[in-house]
Amino acid sequence: MAGQIEPIARMAQQLSRLPGIGAKSALRLAYHIVSLPEEQVHELAAAIWQGRKAVKYCSVCGNYTVDDPCPICADPARHNGVLCVVRDPRDVAAMERMRDFKGTYHVLHGTISPMEGVGPEDIRIRELLARVGSEDIHEVILATNPDIEGEATAAYIARLLKPMGILVTRIAHGLPVGGDLEYTDEVTLAKAMEGRREM
Repeated sequence: MAGQIEPIARMAQQLSRLPGIGAKSALRLAYHIVSLPEEQVHELAAAIWQGRKAVKYCSVCGNYTVDDPCPICADPARHNGVLCVVRDPRDVAAMERMRDFKGTYHVLHGTISPMEGVGPEDIRIRELLARVGSEDIHEVILATNPDIEGEATAAYIARLLKPMGILVTRIAHGLPVGGDLEYTDEVTLAKAMEGRREM
């Protein structure tokens, strides 16, 4: 970065590694951070560092949490036999914004994607099967994104669960194909849940 002060350029380089932050936005943020009082910069850095250290995975569902198990898994009222399977913790947050779903979750931490070298053994499918075998679950809702990888993952899981006598449903496609749950509004998510179908 010709003409850039090295510490600002280094900050911009690191900020540009964040999703959705291009080189120009990263540089703008770096200049903004440099203009802040040192105390605010310290608070920002401390919040990022402490947040990263404090957040871990729930040992039951795989969602982000500070306490283990997470508040959803620890709530006995949520254990109603319905388990919603999602790709990542951001999807749990999106589903919870809807305020309609009262069951529990299982976070896969990815989807099957042969093009990227991600197979069934690379995501939390074994843990899902163990939960279905040990908990009193009568319905599994597959709420992976409606893209190629999400559909392939849902179909694969459905094939594994059907012989276990579990009702397997898929959220309806009120969601745009290729869209992400985390960016979907609550009404669209609610309609997609209402229109789910058996696989």
